[in-house]
Amino acid sequence: MESVIDQAFAAALYTEGDAGLDAGASLLAAAPQADAELVRRGEEFVRRAWERGWLPTDVVRLVRRDLDEHAAGLAAGLIASEVRRYGELPPRWRSQLDELPAAPPAGRPDRFSYASALLALYRLLLGLPAIEPVGPPPGAAREALTRPPAAGEPRMLTRIRALLAKAEATGYPEEAEALTTKAQELMARHSIDEALLAARTHGDRTPGACRIGVDAPYETAKAILLDAVASANRCRAVWNSDLGFTTVIGFEADLEAVELLHTSLLVQGTAAMTRAEAGQRAGGRKRTKTFRQSFLMAYAQRLGSRLADGTARVTAEADAEGAGAEGGAAADAGLLPVLAARDLAVTETAEQMFPRTTTTRVRGATDLDGWTHGTEAADRARMSGEARGIRG
Repeated sequence: MESVIDQAFAAALYTEGDAGLDAGASLLAAAPQADAELVRRGEEFVRRAWERGWLPTDVVRLVRRDLDEHAAGLAAGLIASEVRRYGELPPRWRSQLDELPAAPPAGRPDRFSYASALLALYRLLLGLPAIEPVGPPPGAAREALTRPPAAGEPRMLTRIRALLAKAEATGYPEEAEALTTKAQELMARHSIDEALLAARTHGDRTPGACRIGVDAPYETAKAILLDAVASANRCRAVWNSDLGFTTVIGFEADLEAVELLHTSLLVQGTAAMTRAEAGQRAGGRKRTKTFRQSFLMAYAQRLGSRLADGTARVTAEADAEGAGAEGGAAADAGLLPVLAARDLAVTETAEQMFPRTTTTRVRGATDLDGWTHGTEAADRARMSGEARGIRG
């Protein structure tokens, strides 16, 4: 005999429209004895998401975008209970799990509403497409889950995060520039050291990948900014506009640096845009969506140019220092050949993950004031690109 769960799922998950959700929710609301099975089925849907290449942050981001914050909390609760099955988790999972939103209480605000929200979530999870994996799923072999961390890496990342947080919080551009410059120097040196160490020890580390959310509004400009940061740091970026994220391919130290710098530049750019809008309104001119879009497009384009220039300059300086240091690390390994080999490895990995990519024509900026202010904001943030351009 068909269970209540099966009847509810048949009504809600495999038919379109709200009527099916209401019918399924009514069945479940009247059957509290099915609650445990309902949650277990949800954990199965989450497990299927891992098998299709999704990570916890990916799932919650999409649920929040397509449903609402309440549904994101329900998804987070299912994720938290599902991952208890595993003794070890892949890299990056622990930090993602720590950042999940709090799960709402079961059965609130009433049984019908709770069941309806769960069924809407399950319908979305059931339809998740397969995407390119950026790491092993939970439950993989132990050797696939672990990667030896670079010496001193946790302390270095803590210092960089602290410097960038201060740069974002200060209201003084000169102070923000100095703080960001120091963070960039730490990242640049760490990247060079990582590349040369791997070359000297013939380490078998290969490029990896991570996904970074690119949320509306102005997602095109945000994706362009992320692409500029990734390119300048010897990574490749592939934007999936439909699912709202960019996949960044590169070596682990560089991926971490891209995540940190992109987040900081986006925060600084958004704050600068808000200040520019306030100045425009104070002058009696109403700013619109076109102003904000043009501002962020100019900010992304200008920073891309600055980052590229910084990459060339810092690479040349590092190579010259290595050539002039007798017995130095750069002299031993040869910095430019090492970087070229890593660039090739990243390109090959990106092409294997995404054998078919397309280019999209970007709609031009239409607000001159927005473009001008965005360019000026990028110039003020230029130090975040210059010292930080070299990535091993």
